[in-house]
Amino acid sequence: MPENSRVAVTQLLIQWSSGDEAAFRELVPAVEDELRRIATRLMRKERSGHTLQTTALVNEAYLRLVDQDHVDWRNRAHFVGIAARIMRQILIDHGRRAQRRKRGGGQPGISLDEALLVSDEKSGALLALDEALTRLGSFDTRKAQVVELRYFGGLSVEETAEVLQVHHNTVIRDWALAKAWLRKELECVS
Repeated sequence: MPENSRVAVTQLLIQWSSGDEAAFRELVPAVEDELRRIATRLMRKERSGHTLQTTALVNEAYLRLVDQDHVDWRNRAHFVGIAARIMRQILIDHGRRAQRRKRGGGQPGISLDEALLVSDEKSGALLALDEALTRLGSFDTRKAQVVELRYFGGLSVEETAEVLQVHHNTVIRDWALAKAWLRKELECVS
């Protein structure tokens, strides 16, 4: 995104935080491509034939972003980070519902052949990643935030540093340590 667009988005976010609804109406088209890019990247990591489509993910994220009360939007990168977290949570909630349905969810039983057709391997992997990320966040919040912003939000090292208000070298170090820790955790699960 060009620098002048980033500044414009930041200004609109600040105005929206101050209660300017007109700023939100201008903001939506300004960030739509960014939200679609995040959603597309997240959906690529999902299994093919996923029942949640990119457009639905963007729309659900919009609805949740509008419901964010009293957020002091600092800048575009902060907004993207929160949007990525929201989209990740939507996918996790969707995966959990799919897992419940897969395990019965109060519905009549289905044959094993039918169950194999709706297998949610990638949803299970996303749930495992979410659980590992939650564990990481329980003892090192910043490293978990770095993963959310870099992996799910697609932010650069510099943008992540800006959101977290740390030096970019800290982000690089946290990113490397978090990836190593998560890799080890996920190997133990599989």
